[in-house]
Amino acid sequence: MTSFIDLTPQSAPVLRFGTPVRLVRAAPALWRVADPGGRVIGHLEAVAAPGGTRYRARRFHAASRVFRDLGDFWSADDAIDCLRFAR
Repeated sequence: MTSFIDLTPQSAPVLRFGTPVRLVRAAPALWRVADPGGRVIGHLEAVAAPGGTRYRARRFHAASRVFRDLGDFWSADDAIDCLRFAR
């Protein structure tokens, strides 16, 4: 079982230079990922894991009205790439 990072506000993860997204805080360990045009392409969630912080890529599925997990990654950049390229 994974647990959320403590509920104290944390800063957004530092991304690779030139990553064409913007992170907007949605909750203490959750950010909306927006493309350059401002369209939300998914969410990035920080999750505590035994080896450190993992980043979960999540996307809203309109037909079922639920968020679907696309995967957990050790790098925020990898999670965001998953959101960007899995459209």
